[in-house]
Amino acid sequence: MKFDLNLIRVFDALMTERRVSLAAERIGLTQPALSNALARLRIALGDELFTRSPSGMQPTPFAVDIAPTIREALRSLEQAIVRRTTFDCATGVRRFRIAMTDIGEAYFLPKLMHYLETHAPAVTVATVRNSEVDVASELATGGVDLALGWMPKLGPGFFQRRLFEQHHRCLMSANHPLAKGALTLPRFLKAKHAVVISAGTGHARVETIMRQRGIKRIIALELPHFAAVPYIVQNTALIATVPEKLVDGALLPSGLVVRVPPIDELSFQVNMFWHRRVHEDGANKWLRNAVAVLFQESKSL
Repeated sequence: MKFDLNLIRVFDALMTERRVSLAAERIGLTQPALSNALARLRIALGDELFTRSPSGMQPTPFAVDIAPTIREALRSLEQAIVRRTTFDCATGVRRFRIAMTDIGEAYFLPKLMHYLETHAPAVTVATVRNSEVDVASELATGGVDLALGWMPKLGPGFFQRRLFEQHHRCLMSANHPLAKGALTLPRFLKAKHAVVISAGTGHARVETIMRQRGIKRIIALELPHFAAVPYIVQNTALIATVPEKLVDGALLPSGLVVRVPPIDELSFQVNMFWHRRVHEDGANKWLRNAVAVLFQESKSL
């Protein structure tokens, strides 16, 4: 026979209140509904459980015997529900996997990890390159808790929150001829360029925009990531068009100059993404709020 777990709440309410009217009010039932539930509970457990007396409903020895176990089971369930919807960052232990690019690691992690050291000492982070995994699948299955970046292909089932607009800048040595004077498009096109090829990222979209506009650069070097770019342009006559947050977030070597490229609208929006399966999860909500507090910028910026 299947046991109706809702009857456990009826038992606990009667054990606490000892009166049908008060027990019914406690769990939001009418008195007839609670009396009916008690009748079903008696049949299910094979015991009278409670008998009427001038001082209220008195539990039988069997009811007294099982009451602590039932109360502990309900308490454990309540705590599990509370843990799902709330997260105490000061004491909570959690490991988050966050998908981002190498630029994201340089920009987000220093500030985020400093924040965690201060506010959530038992929280740890692992990063996943969003160009190397199926972010949609990883978010849906729990392999990734949060994703940061430009991901227009994420469709139904995903939530997103805008963080900032990522603009681009030209990076070059202070000794480069383009470091001084107006950086015009003809001068930009005559220079030799180092280009990062990063499929599926916002930067790749910018590269596509330049190709679509017929902007043909002299590409002397192609790279799969940005980590070495500042050191390369520092010691060569190459220039590189890079996301602005690389300039803002990384500790750049000395002797570099940052210029605004002579091409309009080289930008993309950086968002925070998560799956609906964790939308109400307390720990995930706490992380999303922390990221928003640390990195969300006004649209006017």
